[in-house]
Amino acid sequence: MKGALAFECAGESLQALPQGALYWPARRLLAVADLHFEKGSSYAVSARKLLPRHDTRATLTALAALIDALKPATVVCLGDSFHDRDAVARLATEDRSEIERLAARVRFVWIAGNHDPAPPPAGWGEVAEEIDEAPLVFRHEAHFGTVHGEVSGHFHPVAALTVRGRGFRRRCFLTDGYRLILPAFGAYAGGLNALDPAIAQLFPDDYDALLVGRDAVRRLSWRQLRPDASSMEPMT
Repeated sequence: MKGALAFECAGESLQALPQGALYWPARRLLAVADLHFEKGSSYAVSARKLLPRHDTRATLTALAALIDALKPATVVCLGDSFHDRDAVARLATEDRSEIERLAARVRFVWIAGNHDPAPPPAGWGEVAEEIDEAPLVFRHEAHFGTVHGEVSGHFHPVAALTVRGRGFRRRCFLTDGYRLILPAFGAYAGGLNALDPAIAQLFPDDYDALLVGRDAVRRLSWRQLRPDASSMEPMT
């Protein structure tokens, strides 16, 4: 796919896509993390924040476009696909129909996350705590300690850097060649700085950030990043 960055994890050739998704060509597997369907409506109800309630539609549109382009055999959603326990009930009729349409086209695997207290409705695909597609294991949150082929989400990593005196932040993948953390795919997901101790402790040695740009993904060492992503403009 145009703009994708090829890299290796656990000896497998993978592609980081500029949409913030992962593609594994050898298995025809597409992975996305932290969709957070209906986060906008959750905030409108519980926090009374006037966010536009169209995040689910935007996220589904982006996911459908990737499925159309790549024609994967399997789509793995790495947990926190639904923002809260009542998210499915708040889905608009057309959004439910779109999920059902996509699930009828391709095998969906929904990994359980901390925001997923209940499985999605019957007919929307499989539900699992994790799946082992040796040599890669797909789970919601990275396990602490040594791993030799782990793909996860949960942290919503964001890289901060300075370009020509200006600060920018971008969603990013993080990898050391054995562990891979995906950026959040959801439209309203937010992010945690890639140098935050909660993330950095998972990479005791070198690791790289694969920065998601508008049209391409580029690779930087963690040493080129900044610790503070606040008060920075999004990098286009």
